[in-house]
Amino acid sequence: MSGKLHTQEAQGRKFANYYDAESTPLSYAQKKFQEIFGELFRNYKDNFCSLIVDSISERLVVQGFRMGPEEAADEDAQQIWQKNFLDADSNAAHIDALVQGSSYLIVWGDDDDEPVITPESATEVTVQYAPGSRRKLEAGYREFTDDWGVVHATLWLPDGVYTSERGKETWGTPQGSSNPLGRVPIVPLLNRKRLKQKPFSELAGIIPVQDAINKVSADAIVASEFAAFPQRVLTGLEPFEDTNEERQAMLKAYIDRILAFDGENVGVHEFSAADLGNYVKLIDMLVQHMASQSRVPFHYFLLNGGQAPSGESITAAEAGLVAKARERMLHFGESWEEALRLAFEVKGDARAEAWDAEVIWGDPEHRQMSALVDALGKAKETLEIPKRQLWEDYGYSPQTIARFDQMREEEMKRDFELQKKYGEHKLMPAPGTPGAPGANGANKSSSSPKSATAERQKEKASR
Repeated sequence: MSGKLHTQEAQGRKFANYYDAESTPLSYAQKKFQEIFGELFRNYKDNFCSLIVDSISERLVVQGFRMGPEEAADEDAQQIWQKNFLDADSNAAHIDALVQGSSYLIVWGDDDDEPVITPESATEVTVQYAPGSRRKLEAGYREFTDDWGVVHATLWLPDGVYTSERGKETWGTPQGSSNPLGRVPIVPLLNRKRLKQKPFSELAGIIPVQDAINKVSADAIVASEFAAFPQRVLTGLEPFEDTNEERQAMLKAYIDRILAFDGENVGVHEFSAADLGNYVKLIDMLVQHMASQSRVPFHYFLLNGGQAPSGESITAAEAGLVAKARERMLHFGESWEEALRLAFEVKGDARAEAWDAEVIWGDPEHRQMSALVDALGKAKETLEIPKRQLWEDYGYSPQTIARFDQMREEEMKRDFELQKKYGEHKLMPAPGTPGAPGANGANKSSSSPKSATAERQKEKASR
């Protein structure tokens, strides 16, 4: 298991380095590049890898869990989630899984038998599946090095847990204990979309294009140094034999200098400056290929002048990315549901068998609030959707919806107490509020000023 972990770590390190913009320096840069710039641009990178991953992870927001057919979110599951700081750590787990292909959730109990869910990196945790199974785990393993250089290892088997330490030379004697869960308490968080056991990184197909972008960008920097200005050639001029610095400097004129030489056959020729726009066009083409392969919208890469589309066009532009995020929700959601079932098993709760558990995800699609409200209003009228579901579709979290219920109940109690105190008559609304005199035409006299004058005239005539 230790050897498997180190192999897994080596495979994922490449993708992590690209995400962190710590990939290999410009070893492919021209020799002229190194002679002129030295170490100045050695670590130069025009890195888009973090954008590819973050554009997905920012749309994967867990808002709660339903641990059965109940309409509302499960409060105990939310308590476990909050107690384990998973609002933030879940995002880190998603990023690691998108970058390296996998991350892991270790579920265990503390001294009070309360569940502890710990997201772990694929650089420290690995698992072994039972032969012929894509779900059942035979073993789980974690290995990490502390600040003093001591390596700590933990091996989980269905019938036992074993720990050991290794100093500078050999492993110590393993210490064993029983496994109260009777199963490997690790849940893999895998980034995959095919029926293969080995997960894949979102950057696997992006890295070659990223390398090409860096290479062309480096060439453009070299061209900007040597070919961005017109080059002049002097013919028919004998080399200076004196050491006059001013005369020697004239031969090295670069910009904003006027050359004047004595001689009968002196001629000046000029090569035009290189067109650096060719590099820009090539980089734009490579970025477009990257956008197509990753399904990230063009405006994320500031193509087309960096102008983002608006209205329905931005919805169409982001449709591929939204679909990609929803697909990741399927795989990651299964893992989070399994982790919560394990957590309830630690508590000895019957919800450990809640196979109809469901993750409540935030909406991965970014929409205009006014258009969303109009759409939800029409949905309520035509489909008679319950108000709680409309709140959820709008994007409110289960905690906010629960506060809405509490606030509405408090308002109803307040209205009942006021009605009981002051009688059945409706209280006059405050000035300026709906229903108050003079507000939007409310409580106006049924007759206009002209009709009131006519009534008074009729009364005088009758007298």
